[in-house]
Amino acid sequence: MAIEETQQADDGVAVGRDALSRAAWGEARAAFESVIAREETPEALEGLSWAAWWTGATELLFKSRERAYALYRGREDRLGAARMATWLGTDSVDFRGEFAVAGGWLSRARRLLAGLEDTLEYGWLCVHEAEQLIYAEDTAEARMRGTQAAALGRRLESTALEMMGIAVEGLALVTEGEIERGMRDLDESATAALAGEFEERAYAAFASCFVIYACERVRDYDRAAEWCTRASEYAERTKMESLNHLCRAHHAGVLIWRGMWTEAEAELIRAGDVLAASRPALASEAVVRLGELRRRQGRLDEAESLLADVTDHPLALLVLAEIRLDRDDPVLAHDLVDRLLRETPKTSRTQRATVLELAVRSHAACGRLDAAGEALAELRQIGDALATEPLRGCVSFSAGVVAAAVGEHEEARRGFSDAAYAYRRAAAPYEAARAQVEVARALAALGRTAHAGQEAARAAEALERMGAEREAERARMVTGRRPGRGSLLTRREQEVMRHVADGRSDREIAAELVLSEHTVHRHVANVLAKLGCRSRSAAVAEALRKNLL
Repeated sequence: MAIEETQQADDGVAVGRDALSRAAWGEARAAFESVIAREETPEALEGLSWAAWWTGATELLFKSRERAYALYRGREDRLGAARMATWLGTDSVDFRGEFAVAGGWLSRARRLLAGLEDTLEYGWLCVHEAEQLIYAEDTAEARMRGTQAAALGRRLESTALEMMGIAVEGLALVTEGEIERGMRDLDESATAALAGEFEERAYAAFASCFVIYACERVRDYDRAAEWCTRASEYAERTKMESLNHLCRAHHAGVLIWRGMWTEAEAELIRAGDVLAASRPALASEAVVRLGELRRRQGRLDEAESLLADVTDHPLALLVLAEIRLDRDDPVLAHDLVDRLLRETPKTSRTQRATVLELAVRSHAACGRLDAAGEALAELRQIGDALATEPLRGCVSFSAGVVAAAVGEHEEARRGFSDAAYAYRRAAAPYEAARAQVEVARALAALGRTAHAGQEAARAAEALERMGAEREAERARMVTGRRPGRGSLLTRREQEVMRHVADGRSDREIAAELVLSEHTVHRHVANVLAKLGCRSRSAAVAEALRKNLL
C-alpha cells in the first residue's frame, strides 16, 4: 500500500474509532467499510467487528473478527491475533452458545501469548477465561485468573483490567459462599464501570452483568434492583441495547421474587424479543425466567413448552424439577435434582443451596427420609455459613418438610412459620404464602382446625392477588373450602383413591406409587375434605357415585 493510501486508511480507522467512542454505530460501520473497500487491514476489520458487536450483527461480527485474526497472524502480530481470538472465544458463547468453539479460541489466544504475559492482552485473556471457569464451576482457578488480571491492570495502569479482574474474582467468591467480600468487590467494579472509568466500554456491560448474576445467586434482590436500574440507565445513555434488555430480563427476576408478576411478564416478553433478534444465545435468560413465572402462575404446560429449548440453562432444570413436584411426580423431579447435584460441586455453595432445597422436597415426597435428612444437613451447613434472609427461609422450610414427612407436626409448624417470617422479611410474598399454606397443613394435622382455616385463607388471598391461582387452590383445600368450585379430584388423588378402593393401606400405596406415606395420607385427607366424607370407605363410595374414579 502506498504511503498516501496508508495514511488514508489510518485516517479512516481513526474516524471509525472516534465514532465508536461516541456510540455512533452506523457512522463507525460506514467509516470502517470505506477503508476495507480500498484495502483490507486488520485494524479496520477489528473496528468493523465492534460496530457489528454493538448492533448485534452476528454474521458480520464473526466474519470481521476471523478475517482480522488471519491478517494479524499474517503480519506476525501475536498481540492483535490473540486479542481477536480472545473475543471470538467469548462471542462464540454469547452469540451462538458454542462452548467447544469458545474453548478452542481461548486456547489459541493463550498459546499466542506465551512469553507475552506482561501485556494488556494477556490480562484480558485471564478475565475471559475466568468467566468461563466460573460457569464451569471451577471457582478456584477462576479466582487465580482474576487475581492475575487485577495485578496486571494495576501495573499497566488500566482501570478497566484491574476492576474486571476484581469482578471475576468477586463472582467466584460469591459462588463459593464468601458473600460479603465477593459482593464488595463486585460493587466496586460496577461502580467504576458505570461511572465511565473503563477505557474499554464493552467491559462495562460485563461488570454490570456480573454483579447482577451474583445478586441472583444469593437472592439479594434489593441490591439486584439497584444495579439493574443503574445499568439500564447507563445502557440507554450509551446506546448499549443488548445490555439494556439483558438487565431487563434480570430485573424481571427481581419483580417475580417480589410478586410483581404483571410488570415482570411485560419486561420478559420485551427483552426476549430483542435478545432473540440480536443475541439469540442470551435470549434464554428471558425465556427461563418467563418459564418460572408461568410455573408460579400455575400454567405448567406453557412453562414446560417454553423451557423445552433451553434445557442447557441451569435455571431451566430447576424450574422443570419444580414443575414435576407441582405435578406430584417426585421421582422425575428427583432425577433432575440428582443430576444438578452431581453437576454442582460442594464448593459452589450459593448454587448448591437452591438444589438442596429441591432435593429435600423430592426425597421426602418419595419417602426417602434418610436422604432428605442428609440433604437438609448439608443445606443447614450452607445456611449457617452464608446467613442471608432468603436462605434462612429456605432452611426453615426444608426443616418443616422433613418434620412433616415423619409426622412431627408441631416441629413442622415451627419450621414453616419461621420460613414464612424470613420470606416476608426478604420481600418474597409467593414463598411466604406457600410457607403459610404449609403452616395451615401442620395446624390441621394437629387438630387446630379453626386456626388452620385462618392461615389457609390468608395465604389463599395473598396468592390470588399475585395470580398464583393453582397455589391458592391448594391453600383453600387445607380446610376443604373451595368457594364457587366443584369437588373434582386431581390426577394423583384419583390414582391414590383407586388404590384405596382396592383396600390398600397408605404404606402399600406409597410403595406402589414411590411416594412417602405422609404424601399419600395428605392426598387422602384432601379427598375426604373435597367430598365432605369422614372415612376412606365413604370417600370411595362418593367418588364412585360421582364418577370421579
